[in-house]
Amino acid sequence: MNAELNRKTAIKEVLPTAFGYIGIGIAFGIVSKAAGLSALQAGLMSLIAYGGSAQFIIVSMLLVHSPIISIITAAFLVNSRMILMSLVTAKYFKNDSMLHNILIGSLLTDESFALAMNKLNYTNNKLNYTNNKLNFAWFDTANWFAYFVWFFSSVLGALVGNFIENPTNLGIDFALVAMFIGLLYLQMISDKSLKLSLQLLVVVATFILVYLGLIFIPSNLLIIIITLLGCAVGMVLKHVFF
Repeated sequence: MNAELNRKTAIKEVLPTAFGYIGIGIAFGIVSKAAGLSALQAGLMSLIAYGGSAQFIIVSMLLVHSPIISIITAAFLVNSRMILMSLVTAKYFKNDSMLHNILIGSLLTDESFALAMNKLNYTNNKLNYTNNKLNFAWFDTANWFAYFVWFFSSVLGALVGNFIENPTNLGIDFALVAMFIGLLYLQMISDKSLKLSLQLLVVVATFILVYLGLIFIPSNLLIIIITLLGCAVGMVLKHVFF
């Protein structure tokens, strides 16, 4: 990663994340095929819904013939965290047009958000080379590159799914979790503005919140509620103890 914010640099920096998209996209395609979707349907879902965790949930709910309103609600709640992420990134594009903001927000993902935060935190000897700025060319290129990689990977996975009878035996359902673990690790080692001990405390606190949340909070609301609680805990830990 470097301090440049252009389209060429964006492609280079999104490549490692794109490889993760390939693995998870193929996994989604395989799971979709096992659930009875065709390669075309899996591809269209990736183009229209474009939300890794939400798409896995949609497929699983289709498999058990859930009502359409339940599927829509579940997908919205799972992806509602994007509202929080969009609020964070929106301040960097105040001077851009409405169209630019819509494009950034529509194609924003957990991975591109993490990449953007890593870009903002890019430092060397405590010198921030990006001056805490992002621009449309860099972010838009990273988003579109990831978008099409996800689409083609989903279609490829659905085609490969013709030859796999039971994808869970291969641990494919763990692919999404594995990618998030990798992104968390990259975020922690790249963000020099926060002490590692603080980040570890927030991670441990979040694990505890998730464990308790699984007991007391409905699964459809779990992600958004734990996200808000995790942010609150992180803010208190940072300002009170660090």
